[in-house]
Amino acid sequence: MQKEFLIGLFALVLVMPIVACSGGDKKAEIENGASAEPQEPVEDLYNKAADALDSESYLEAKTLFEDVEREYPYSKWATKAKLMAAYAAYEADRYDEAILALDRFIELHPGNEDIDYAYYLKSLAFYEQISDVARDQAMTELSLQSFDTLITRFPNSEFTRDAKLKRDLTLDHLAGKEMEIGRYYLNRNQMNAAINRFRNVVSDYQTTTHVPEALHRLVEAYLTLGLENEATRVAAVLGHNYPGSDWYEDSYEILKPESRQKLMEDRSFMDRTIDSLFKAD
Repeated sequence: MQKEFLIGLFALVLVMPIVACSGGDKKAEIENGASAEPQEPVEDLYNKAADALDSESYLEAKTLFEDVEREYPYSKWATKAKLMAAYAAYEADRYDEAILALDRFIELHPGNEDIDYAYYLKSLAFYEQISDVARDQAMTELSLQSFDTLITRFPNSEFTRDAKLKRDLTLDHLAGKEMEIGRYYLNRNQMNAAINRFRNVVSDYQTTTHVPEALHRLVEAYLTLGLENEATRVAAVLGHNYPGSDWYEDSYEILKPESRQKLMEDRSFMDRTIDSLFKAD
């Protein structure tokens, strides 16, 4: 999964006000939360972290931002440093570390002005770990849950639009996993198991690109079981919702002539939605 350019833009915006600051005297250091012992001024330390981030030295930047929080825990920079350390970990592909840091930020600063970004970055940290459909999809599920949380809690956030797009891709990925398993069962003549998987796609992932094929595979499975009427009913739903689909043409071809005729003449079949497949159960 490709990382987003807007993440870098956000980091730049978050860093810029700090980079513009200059160093202070000893009294300012103590007021910022530093101890009385000599140490690097908070502005200099934060700027050093920002420079490391700008040069894509992400692990160095992460360490320096963590130093800001550790050495100046009560300063105004400490909260920003928490979020920037998480961002640096994300850019360094240390996704587990980024998620832990973001969970901590969300718990400690629920009212922060950048809290929506924290949820968004956490979602992306899961999203970047999505594997191909042949593997376990735990990260895909976590990504979906995280995007749902962001969309629900911050519907007007500048990050929500991208979250919705990625959520749709995540759903498509999960549907693809169901299809892979369904085909596996279909090819091994385990029709009931295959039907359950294809029905999951049709009922739970109706907005994905996999639905037309799932309907066709249901037609195949029902015909294999000798359930011509059930196959015809599914083919009708496929033709009604995806009339120009190659999958509908394939389904039409494998039906018996009388079933094809029924599709053409019986409008009670053609005027059915996908939901109708489950109301009759």
